[in-house]
Amino acid sequence: MKVFALAFALGLAASGAAWAAGDAAAGADTARVCKACHNWGPGATNKIGPVLNGVVGRQPGTYPGFSYSNAMIEFGKQNPAWTPELLATYLHGPRTVVPGTKMTFAGFPDQTDADNVVAFLQTLKADGSTGGGTSQ
Repeated sequence: MKVFALAFALGLAASGAAWAAGDAAAGADTARVCKACHNWGPGATNKIGPVLNGVVGRQPGTYPGFSYSNAMIEFGKQNPAWTPELLATYLHGPRTVVPGTKMTFAGFPDQTDADNVVAFLQTLKADGSTGGGTSQ
C-alpha cells in the first residue's frame, strides 16, 4: 500500500505541471465523450455517472442521489476534495487510482487530454453555470 501511495503521489506531482497548461476550450471538446455517462450544465441530472457541475473542489463520492461504488466512497473519505491534480491523474487512469470504481471509462491515454478536460471541468460551477476560474 505504501508503494501505491508513493506512486500515486509522484503521479500527482507529475500531472500538476501538465495540468497547469490545460486548455479549457480544448477540454470542452474532448469532454464530449463524457456525455455518454455524465451530465453538466443547468438542470443536469445523474446518469450512469454523477453530475459534473462543481466537481472540482467537491469531495469524491458525495454527489447527492448518486449510488457510488464502495471503492469511490472510501476514496472520498481519504481525499477531501477533487483537486485539479487529483482529477488529472484520475482521468488518465480511473481504475488505477480507484481500484473497484464503477467508472468503466479506461481513461484518456494522452495526459494532455485529461489535463484539458480538467481545465474545462474547472469552469463548471456547482449551479450548472460556466465561467472562468474554479467551481469552488
